[in-house]
Amino acid sequence: MSIELLNQDWDAVIIGTGMGGGTIGRALAEGGMRVLFIEKGPAGYRSERQALHGEVFTPQARHLRGFWPVPMRAKVDGRASTFFAPIGAGVGGSSAFYAATLERPERHDIDAHPHANWPIKFDDLQPWYERAESIFHVCGAPDPLSPEPQPELREAPTLDPSDAILMEEMRARGLHPYRLHSAIKYVKGGHGCLGSKCPKICKMDGRSGGVEPALATGNAALLDNAEVVTMESDRTRITHLKIRRDGVEHELSAKRVILAGGALGSARLLLASKPEGLANSSGLVGRNLMFHLNEMFALWPKNRVQGDGASKEISLRDLYHQKGNRFGTVQSMGIGAGYGEILHYLRLMISRSALARVPLINDLARIPAAIAVKVLGNAKVFVGLLEDFGYSENRVTFDTKHPEALCIEYTLAPELKARRKAFRRAIKHSFRGHRKMFLSMQPELNFGHPCGTLRFGIDPKTSVLDPNCKAHDLSNLWVVDSSFMPTSFGVNPSLTIAASAMRVGHHLLEEARI
Repeated sequence: MSIELLNQDWDAVIIGTGMGGGTIGRALAEGGMRVLFIEKGPAGYRSERQALHGEVFTPQARHLRGFWPVPMRAKVDGRASTFFAPIGAGVGGSSAFYAATLERPERHDIDAHPHANWPIKFDDLQPWYERAESIFHVCGAPDPLSPEPQPELREAPTLDPSDAILMEEMRARGLHPYRLHSAIKYVKGGHGCLGSKCPKICKMDGRSGGVEPALATGNAALLDNAEVVTMESDRTRITHLKIRRDGVEHELSAKRVILAGGALGSARLLLASKPEGLANSSGLVGRNLMFHLNEMFALWPKNRVQGDGASKEISLRDLYHQKGNRFGTVQSMGIGAGYGEILHYLRLMISRSALARVPLINDLARIPAAIAVKVLGNAKVFVGLLEDFGYSENRVTFDTKHPEALCIEYTLAPELKARRKAFRRAIKHSFRGHRKMFLSMQPELNFGHPCGTLRFGIDPKTSVLDPNCKAHDLSNLWVVDSSFMPTSFGVNPSLTIAASAMRVGHHLLEEARI
């Protein structure tokens, strides 16, 4: 039955089932369009709980678990490394494993950003932010520093006692913490799925909030374990897709093609497609790659109260935009300062450093991890998400010798390094009086938050997509993942991805009615 799907007539073919693909697929299917989802990875079992981590090394085992199966090949500041990035490749994409943080950016991020021109305004996205917050069941509390109308968020359960004490201590220091905005249904036995697949549908993601409701309409179907190898065009529109499944290649034509393979995967596919580099008259496909920089630190409450050290409930924006510096949010990470978590992050840092070549280094990492557990004790782990700006030299590339690999080249700009130092100083100052310790020494790129590789804009010479996220060069190609973003903001990108996908879906439905 799966291969027979390729012989049917579809109104839209969606490549990828993450936050963008799942969301637009639901919108189109509920609007009456016939939609086919194509997913590189497996559908998996709905009851499985699986965390995304880098300790599964074989491609077959990673594929079965819904992880991107091959290592990323990265050259960062001129140093080459190979490692498994925190990227999903199954139904739900990376969102199946995300920590369900759905935060809005601020108005100045879109309407008055000094480093990026948005072809739309904050008010163009605001109703779609509201719609996304509703269907993804976003819980939390308003940001007390925001001048915007307060979103209608669902109320979250009572704070963990240790978090409640910590928030009181922050307010006493003049800070403005609030309940983190999370896409969580607090069902009985749920809420333990942050950072892993959710078997109880308590976490709303591209799978539970997008693909599954789309399939329930009867207007959508899913082809899993199917990789779109390349797309071919007649230079005005995409004519057909070449798809590989179980080692056999197939062809599929479609009225509309919607790319939602993530900022790395979508750019890679366009670069691999024919004629060489689809939608690339601007030469910008894959360029302007951005990540966040993670500033991880441990924070000890002054008053020791028994609680869940792994809770993810606090966010604050006191440092978001400070003294002319664009920093970002500070939020609890949802991980405890336990041995397993510390060892995992130590090994992750080692894999991206020159130490990766040292024999037995992963085993030796157990020693500092054990020491760190003793030192950290009941600390809460926080992260500052530092905004990244787009530079054309930071890019996704396509390596013909490693066609399945996600390949990037990235240089940390001098201004980014300077802002990072200023951000760390601001964190130290804001939490003075608390015992704290930075856990990241060198700049840590957040490889789970790539964006910007197919930025949208008005001018085809300086952008890949138009304001409705349609490719300037092709009449039937749209992109609904984080590729379109001209800036990374200082917040998690997931809500903006979902809101943009809904906006594009609405446009496509309106266009189809003309």
